[in-house]
Amino acid sequence: MKNKIKKLVLALAITILLPGGATAQGMPVYDNTNFISLAKSLIESAKQTSELLKTVKFLKEQKERIEEVSNVIKQLKAVRELTRNNQHLFNLVRDDLREILNSPYIKADEVNRISGSFNAIIEQALEDADFISEILSSDHLKMTDAERAIILKEKELQSKEMVIEIEQKARRYREIISFRRMQDKINNRETNY
Repeated sequence: MKNKIKKLVLALAITILLPGGATAQGMPVYDNTNFISLAKSLIESAKQTSELLKTVKFLKEQKERIEEVSNVIKQLKAVRELTRNNQHLFNLVRDDLREILNSPYIKADEVNRISGSFNAIIEQALEDADFISEILSSDHLKMTDAERAIILKEKELQSKEMVIEIEQKARRYREIISFRRMQDKINNRETNY
């Protein structure tokens, strides 16, 4: 019996001395330090998110500004190219038309037709220049910079086409003059037979 009592006391002592967590399974434990730590990290995350949103907004504004500057640069390049094309066009007409019309191989009835074809192209170039001036200087045409850049690019391409057309006309009339010159030499050569 003594042995049984000793075993019972020993079992009771072990039960009493066991850690409290082993006997309190399932009971929620509130840890104040973990809660404060979690709150601090949430506040820090909110600050970082706020800063990221500000950065995104700033980058978006900068992208829009870059696009505006890009459109202005496109407009400037297109206007520069248009001016260069128109100057080249006027020089071609001035020099080539004078050379063609002064040729003895151009007939009198052809002078008006040749002048008219060159003048039509020059008049179109002048109208385009006026239109471009209107687009760039007037705000009553409610257009964005991108829309202006598109129109200017189209007009630039048209001016290149006009330069090509003038060059083709001048080349065609030079070939006619060359052909008539050769024909004149053949018709007026001296025969020695």
